[in-house]
Amino acid sequence: MPTMQRTFDLFDSKSQQPADLGDGALLQQWHPLLHDASDVLLSALINDIAWQQPTVTVFGASHRIPRLQCWMGDPQAYYRYSGLPMKPAPWHPEVAHLKRIVELTCGHRFNAVLINYYRNGSDHMGWHSDDEAELGAAPWVASYNLGESREFALRRKGESKTALKFPLMHDQLMLMNPAVQHGWQHSVPIRKRANGARINMTFRAIQLGV
Repeated sequence: MPTMQRTFDLFDSKSQQPADLGDGALLQQWHPLLHDASDVLLSALINDIAWQQPTVTVFGASHRIPRLQCWMGDPQAYYRYSGLPMKPAPWHPEVAHLKRIVELTCGHRFNAVLINYYRNGSDHMGWHSDDEAELGAAPWVASYNLGESREFALRRKGESKTALKFPLMHDQLMLMNPAVQHGWQHSVPIRKRANGARINMTFRAIQLGV
């Protein structure tokens, strides 16, 4: 599969048709979503959220995650990420309002969101799939971006080479269908030239009692 460098190579901005990655994996995007309100939301979340930087253990070595984060959602929406048990913080009013907009736009319901704050280009996210047991067998994940444009990379599970990469832009919403998590991994690589702050919110439907 050829590497695609620009969002407009992957998404048809006129028809809003999903981008087909093969084997049923589809990405769909909406841009812009909130328009002028997105700038206000970015500033409010940076200042209002009680950000955390937990420690994880990978291959026997413990280190703090290379970004800040907050797990937010309905009271019963507990989650385990990279071995960390995560109790949801109550919904911030602006995030709850955004969730309703995302649900109406995507046609899917969500009860929690993982919010990642990338302070600069050194903050990043390693390769992973959003396929934890709490998300069920068919996880739909909606990713909304604020602030600095950062590259979103994809590779097929079982492979080490990046197959696809494109920027996720300010005020852009992207929906990943279940086949994306089943067959692909994604990451947000280090980009030293990206100096601005970025917030990414991945809305998820936690299966209660799992």
